[in-house]
Amino acid sequence: MMAKRDDELVFLPLGGSNEIGMNFNLYGFGPPQDRRWIVVDLGVTFGDQTTPGVEVILPDPQFIEEYADRILGIVLTHAHEDHIGAVAWLWPRLKAPIYATPFTAFILREKLREADLLEEAAITEVPLGGTIELGPFRLELITLTHSIPEPNGLAIKTPLGTVLHTGDWKIDPDPLLGGVTDADAIRRLGDEGVLAMVCDSTNVFVDGHAGSEADVRETLIPLIGSLKGRVAVACFASNVARMDSVARAAEANGRRVCLVGRSMHRMAAAARSVGLMEGLKPFLEDAEAKHFPDDGVLYLCTGSQGEPRAALARIADGTHPHVRLGAGDACVFSSRVIPGNEIPIRNLQNKLTERGVRLYTERDHPGIHVSGHPCRDELAEMYRWARPQIAVPTHGERRHLMEHAAFAADLQIPQQVTPRNGDMVRLAPGRAEVIDEVPSGRLYVDAGVLTPENGEALRERRHASFNGVVAVAVVLDGRNRLAAAPQIRAVGLPTVDDEDLAEVLEELVQEAEGAIKRLKGEEREYDDSVETAISRAVKKASQRIWGRRPVVETILLRV
Repeated sequence: MMAKRDDELVFLPLGGSNEIGMNFNLYGFGPPQDRRWIVVDLGVTFGDQTTPGVEVILPDPQFIEEYADRILGIVLTHAHEDHIGAVAWLWPRLKAPIYATPFTAFILREKLREADLLEEAAITEVPLGGTIELGPFRLELITLTHSIPEPNGLAIKTPLGTVLHTGDWKIDPDPLLGGVTDADAIRRLGDEGVLAMVCDSTNVFVDGHAGSEADVRETLIPLIGSLKGRVAVACFASNVARMDSVARAAEANGRRVCLVGRSMHRMAAAARSVGLMEGLKPFLEDAEAKHFPDDGVLYLCTGSQGEPRAALARIADGTHPHVRLGAGDACVFSSRVIPGNEIPIRNLQNKLTERGVRLYTERDHPGIHVSGHPCRDELAEMYRWARPQIAVPTHGERRHLMEHAAFAADLQIPQQVTPRNGDMVRLAPGRAEVIDEVPSGRLYVDAGVLTPENGEALRERRHASFNGVVAVAVVLDGRNRLAAAPQIRAVGLPTVDDEDLAEVLEELVQEAEGAIKRLKGEEREYDDSVETAISRAVKKASQRIWGRRPVVETILLRV
C-alpha cells in the first residue's frame, strides 16, 4: 500500500502520558477527514484519598467514541491492569475486535465473563512473534521481558514509516518465565528504519539496569530459609515470575504454598494455561493450610500496596477467616511502593507490626524485588538497537517524559516530542509536532456506575469529607409558619462534648428560624426559596463557628 498525498500518521495518547498507569494509545492513518484508527492498550488507574469511594478510574473515550466505526482493532501489549483493565468497561462504547497473546487473552476473558460480554467481544489470539493486518497497519509482535508473562512490543508498519511501541519492558538476561528480549528483531527494525519509538519512561531517573528476576530468586531462598513460624509474602499477583520464585523458594525450604487472594488464583490459572509454573506442588487452599505446622506453609498474598480489601489487609486487621499472623511470624514485601500508595502501605505495615509480625521490605533487603521497567542503561541500549528518528516518551509523569526526551537528545535521537493526554502528534509526513488537542479525561467507577471526573456526587463527597455535613429538618403549617422548632444534626464537625454540641446546634436552630422569618410571605410558598434561605444561613453560621462550610441538607415538610 502506497501513501497518498494527504495521508498522515498520527499518535494520540488518551491515557498514560503525564501519568503512570491508565494506558490508552491511538494510532491514526489516512487523511484528516477519514482516518482509520487502532487502539493500543486500554487500562485503568486506581483511586486514592482524593477520590473517596472510588477505587477504579478509566480513561475517557469521548473523542474516539465518535469515530468508533473507524477503529480497526484494539491491540493489547500485556495483561497488567493499567493496560487491559478498562476493556470490559469501555468495549461497549468502541465495539472493535480485540487482539492479544494467549496469556493476556485468558485474563481478559475472565473480565469479559464477569461483565457478561464474553459472547459479544471477539478476541483473536495472536501467537508470540505473530503479525496482525489491520487496514494500513501491519503490526508485528516483538517479545520483550517485563514482570508478567508475554509482554510484547509492537512494530507498527505503515506506508509512512514504522513505529516501535515498546509497551512495558526491561532487559532481563534470565527472566525465568518466558523468553528474553528479542534484540535481533529490534536491530532488524533499526536496520530497516524506525520512524518513531513510543517508549516506557517509568525508571528514566534510575541509573544502571533494573536487575534480573533470577537474582530475586537467589535472594529469596536463603531469606525464607532463615525465617521461623508462619511466613507471608506479598507481591503483585500479576508478577507471575515472582510468584514462581516465591513458590520455589518456599519448596526449597520445606514449605507448601497457599495462595491468598482471588487475583493470585486467577493469575496462577492463566499461567498454567500457557504452560508456566510447571513442576510445582499443588497450591493449598487457605482453609487446608491451617492444618499444616507453622513452619510448613508459606502464604502468598495479594495486598502489597495496602489495598483495603486485599488479603493482606484482612490478615493485618485480624478479619481473614483462615489466615492469622502474630508474634514470631514474618511478612516479606517482595514489591516496590508505587508512588501515591505510601500512606496505605505504611498503615498496613504498622498494623502487622502491632501484631508482632517482623517485616522485610526492599528498603532493608534490596534483593527481594527488582523493577519491571527499564533504567537508563537499558533505555540507551534500546535506542542503540532501534535508532528511531523520533523519540516519544510515554508511561510517565511530566518530569519523567521531559527527562526521557532530554536523555534521547543526549543519545543523538534527532527529534523528541512529549505529548500530554489529548495531544495529537503528527509523526509523518514532515517534522513531528503536536497538531491538535482533543478531549481527554477520566471516568470514575463509583458503586459500579461510570461517572464523570468532576461529577456532582464525588464533588459533594470530597466536600463532606473535609467539611462535614449538617442536616436541617423544618416543618411549616398551612399558614407557612413554623409548626415546631427546626431539628438539626451535625456529622463530622468538631465539638468538645455533648453540652458544647447542644449549644452549637441551638445556635444553628436560631439561624434557621431567623432565615424563615426574614422571608416575605409569598417567598414561603416556594419550597426551593425556603430551603435555599435556611441552607445559606446555616452554612454561614457554620463558617463562623467552625471555620468550615459543611454540606447543608435542608428537608422541608408541610402540614
